[in-house]
Amino acid sequence: MTISAYRSRFPGLALCARAFSVSGPNLYVSASELKRAAQAKLDFVDSVKPFSGALVDSYNRRHDYLRISLTESANSSTGFYCMPEEGIQLSPTEKLLTDEEILRLAKLFVQSGVTKIRLTGGEPTVRKGISGIISGLNDLRPYGLQSIAMTSNGLALHRRLPEFIDNGLTHLNLSLDTLDPFKFEFMTKRPGLDAVLKTLNIALESSRLQKIKLNVVIVKGLNDSEVLDFVEITKDKPISVRFIEFMPFTGNKWDKFKMVPSSDLLKLISEKHAGVVRLSDEANDTARSWKIPGYQGQFGFISSMSDHFCSTCNRLRITSDGQIKVCLFDAKEVSLRDLMRKGASDSEILRTIGQAVGGKEEKHLHMEDIDVVSNRPMILIGPAILNPHVSPLRQNKNSFALSRDLKVPMKQPRLMRNLYSSAIRFSGLTHLDGQGRASMVDVSNKSATRRSATARGRIFISERAYNLINASYSSESDSKTDINSSLLNEAEKKVLRKGDTLTVAQLAAIMGSKKTSDLIPLCHPLLLTDIKANLTCEVIEEPRGTWKYSVACQATVTCEGKTGVEMEALTAVTVGLLTVWDMLKAVAGKEMMISEIVVSEKSGGRSGDFTRT
Repeated sequence: MTISAYRSRFPGLALCARAFSVSGPNLYVSASELKRAAQAKLDFVDSVKPFSGALVDSYNRRHDYLRISLTESANSSTGFYCMPEEGIQLSPTEKLLTDEEILRLAKLFVQSGVTKIRLTGGEPTVRKGISGIISGLNDLRPYGLQSIAMTSNGLALHRRLPEFIDNGLTHLNLSLDTLDPFKFEFMTKRPGLDAVLKTLNIALESSRLQKIKLNVVIVKGLNDSEVLDFVEITKDKPISVRFIEFMPFTGNKWDKFKMVPSSDLLKLISEKHAGVVRLSDEANDTARSWKIPGYQGQFGFISSMSDHFCSTCNRLRITSDGQIKVCLFDAKEVSLRDLMRKGASDSEILRTIGQAVGGKEEKHLHMEDIDVVSNRPMILIGPAILNPHVSPLRQNKNSFALSRDLKVPMKQPRLMRNLYSSAIRFSGLTHLDGQGRASMVDVSNKSATRRSATARGRIFISERAYNLINASYSSESDSKTDINSSLLNEAEKKVLRKGDTLTVAQLAAIMGSKKTSDLIPLCHPLLLTDIKANLTCEVIEEPRGTWKYSVACQATVTCEGKTGVEMEALTAVTVGLLTVWDMLKAVAGKEMMISEIVVSEKSGGRSGDFTRT
């Protein structure tokens, strides 16, 4: 069939050509025109290469966009949004898809109608062989693949981005949640804002990347104060900044009060820029896009929680271990890896894909009902988004130079005084003032009274260490027991050379208690009237008949003062147990564990007496 014949059969193609060629800041296509154009393009493509029914769900949504996670690993601390604070158990290497398996699945999906593939992680750039995977995907263009995209944190990408572009990469999304180098390190546990901005600069210099986007997850009290700064990046750079609502996943401590609705962000931006213009969205686009007249780039909102886009969803996901997920918020998965490794043919795999797609729900649950127990953490699905965790703050001088190159309005270096300001303001924490700054409690108007506190704790040790303590210090006699030094190895002799473990730890506990105000910044220095510290060896019988060996520490501290001595008691126990660790580390360094440190009893003060049962 000739092109003119196609045009007569599909009259919307002329509109399609006009709609998709519009450019410039003052030329906009209406939503209805763009929808007609997109439908015409789809009809045209279908007439040339029929769309497989396996990728069409029961609500007639056609899934032509595939996201492939290449790895669960990351090169920064990707937690909070996408990783539980305690970390994750990574899959063994043999459980992950091989390069050949990834390309086989990619080819099958493209032959069935997928036109866009995005590579995600974890962090996709840490995958060995990623360059070859991109090249292999590029070979699928004759089958209908139109774009190869990647979502990355950008930390190491600047070194290899030109190579990836040469191999066929066409679209790039960078995950960047802050423009402040100090906050960046706070969030990611490592410096690197300058590296991400370098990646962004290299991407912007490439004429072959069709689209560059910044993904910004907004969390109330964390980075919502930077929204206008991100918008300002679009003034001189042709990029799209997309603000993403904080979404619930396993272990990320999602809270609806931390989520900032996109409508609130739009209101904030509109108050600053009264002339913002709504752009027509592309077919199946997740972001609602806007533009400030005169700015080269644009900004948008991905409102997965407050205004979901399930009715136009065209996405499927393949996890790094070969599971197909038809919905990001649905815990159900089907293993394509196992099918391939059992020798299944492409038609058998496609049949399984069709069954999974056919079971896709019309829409995901309300944000408060989403399953965050059995659904994977985000890092095991992709893409990688950076995580806030406290770390030592180090300044990188290059951050500011690169920011100037991007014309990002960076603020002067500052401590994280506003990081959780909105949460702090109502928290009632006594050691913070109204602005969230650290502040010592004023006790000048209190009366001095007798106060006492008892704390306890325990360190679990090896049987070998337990026997050594008892051999050098008998609990039934005040005298030392004779020890045959010829029967001891060097590690045991080293422990004995340090002295009597329990006595040294007892003295350390007493000294530590007296130094509490030097160790804990906002503790008041107190004149302690008595400190009693005791350490005893104890054996605990487990339910299954096994035994656990330990040293228990208890400390009681008293004073006549204006504030309690709980911290002094806790410090005594902690220092005492740490001293046991130091004394025994030559024979039990890997086996020891300190736990169960609590205040067991207190008396005096306004809060009254307390006894832990």
